[in-house]
Amino acid sequence: MKKAIIFVIFILLVIGVTLIFDKHIFMKKQDKEKELVREPAVAGQFYPGTEKELSSVVDEYLSKAELPKLDQHIRALIVPHAGYPYSGWVAAYGYKTLIGQDIKTVVLIGNSHKEYFDGVSVYPLGYYKTPLGLVEIDSDFVKKLMAKSDKITYRENVDAPEHSLEVQLPFLQRTLKNFKIVPIILGNQPDTVDILINALKNLVDENVLLVVSSDLSHYPKYEDAQYSDGKVIEAILSGKRENLRKTISDLEKEGIKNLQTCACGHDAIEVVMGLIGGSQAKLLKYANSGDVEIGDKNQVVGYASIVFMDDSPSASSGLLSKQQQKRLLEIARQTVETYVKTGKAPEFINEYPALEEHLGVFVTLRKDGELRGCIGLFGSDMPLYKVVAEMAISAAAKDSRFYPVTQDELEDLEYEISVLSPLKKVSSWKDIEIGKHGVEIVKGLNRGVFLPQVATENNWDLDTFMSVLCTQKAGLPSDCWKDPETEIYVFTAQVFGEEDVK
Repeated sequence: MKKAIIFVIFILLVIGVTLIFDKHIFMKKQDKEKELVREPAVAGQFYPGTEKELSSVVDEYLSKAELPKLDQHIRALIVPHAGYPYSGWVAAYGYKTLIGQDIKTVVLIGNSHKEYFDGVSVYPLGYYKTPLGLVEIDSDFVKKLMAKSDKITYRENVDAPEHSLEVQLPFLQRTLKNFKIVPIILGNQPDTVDILINALKNLVDENVLLVVSSDLSHYPKYEDAQYSDGKVIEAILSGKRENLRKTISDLEKEGIKNLQTCACGHDAIEVVMGLIGGSQAKLLKYANSGDVEIGDKNQVVGYASIVFMDDSPSASSGLLSKQQQKRLLEIARQTVETYVKTGKAPEFINEYPALEEHLGVFVTLRKDGELRGCIGLFGSDMPLYKVVAEMAISAAAKDSRFYPVTQDELEDLEYEISVLSPLKKVSSWKDIEIGKHGVEIVKGLNRGVFLPQVATENNWDLDTFMSVLCTQKAGLPSDCWKDPETEIYVFTAQVFGEEDVK
């Protein structure tokens, strides 16, 4: 009995110590998490301090911003950072372009308003906080960035009071989903611009958005601001860093009264111009603080929303993003599985503008590495994502070389999609680049086509590739491709399978 009592007491002591230890760990974890949250510095000052009011204000600005049609891929924004009553409505023009965009990382870049230092400050991990919630830091991106230069570090005294990046977050929170941020603050030293450009250039891809936080002219009269800001905007739209530097230098020499700076984030602007200067830049909105009711036209600050774009990430240019590729593969698999099981095709809702393009596509099915079906077409009036679904059904059930796919095979199928550029007729077979070009040959009523990857998968040279195309696909003599009466069309393809998007 005594032993039993001693054993119970021992168990209670162990449980007690464990609870105390677990509580200690939990409290330490809470403390650590608290340390990793960058609290808002200007909520209730530059922008509303409550979730309800802030959401309402940002949504109203966005709803009133009227944009031209933009069919291209958004690479970067330049947006202002004054108090929302002054510049929020201008910033909304830039942020409205992001609605519906698939952006995973936003690199925020600004110049410090309170510190001058040699280098770049980057918030390393954890979260930025606003009344709308927490925004996660892309710590993996930051690690890679910091590894590029010992000039790129974290300076808490620089980040904690800075408003220029913080005021951008509510707009991002209301326009994007599932994104992370990389908050970067420059120390107002021109030498660091190239350091940051070189560090970022291999990290920025189609899933990364650059956002530069900068106001324009500070404190000249209304008309002088319009003149000065017009010059600076023109230089930015040129895409050339040297134009911006010269313009700012010339304006400073002109001695415009009360002009304290032409652009407080000029270093940050240069970084974006250095990274994507070849992209098309477009002014979406310009105004200054004199344009609002509470503004004073004797001393104003200029604001602009500028967007940098490049060609839409379409399949014809080989620029479908990984997320877009993954979505097309999901559509192909779900379509085949639903059709084989029910005889009906599912409906899909598309969230990617690039998948609305009208392009040719082939869907290829393989089982145990062997071809199980492949059907496609070169053009369609339907959006790309719908064509993929239709060709997936054809590959599974209508390829005359194979029996229709059965339910027992579904788990063993591998999917590959080839999204095609438009066909281009060439004057000679000598224009064909093996491995790069797919080829269609046409002679009379006979025609045949091979995708570009057929040559590389079979290790064929041009003679073999074309001879097999003629005999096996077009039912023509093996040398028909050299016949002047045979029409030859080439195309390129963006080819991707499920292993490519994991």
